[in-house]
Amino acid sequence: VQLQASGGGLVQAGDSLRLSCAASGRTFSFYNIGWFRQAPGKEREFVAGINWNGATTRYEDSVKGRFTISRDNAKNTAYLQMMGLRSQDTAVYWCAADGNKAGIIQMSAGPYDIWGQGTLVTVSS
Repeated sequence: VQLQASGGGLVQAGDSLRLSCAASGRTFSFYNIGWFRQAPGKEREFVAGINWNGATTRYEDSVKGRFTISRDNAKNTAYLQMMGLRSQDTAVYWCAADGNKAGIIQMSAGPYDIWGQGTLVTVSS
């Protein structure tokens, strides 16, 4: 499977944005999906993850209650709905796939072996 993230842009603090992660190939549902981000001068960090069938999600503490991850396997697409954006959310965002769908949603980048190109989210205060 190949992934392509999109939907980034320049928004103001408090605004909402939805990122999409479009997958090519027929095996999208075989993968757990994670969203990661990297802000300038900082390390890449886990943002949210969803298991292969959408039944389980996991979030980094700073985005809980503001971000929602979802997926539509029929459309081979995962989403990250972001609300109440803050300047600290400014980063390049990537989606990634973990082929161990029987496992838990991983918060470290290592288990994710397929990555899409990033999309830049800039939140102005």
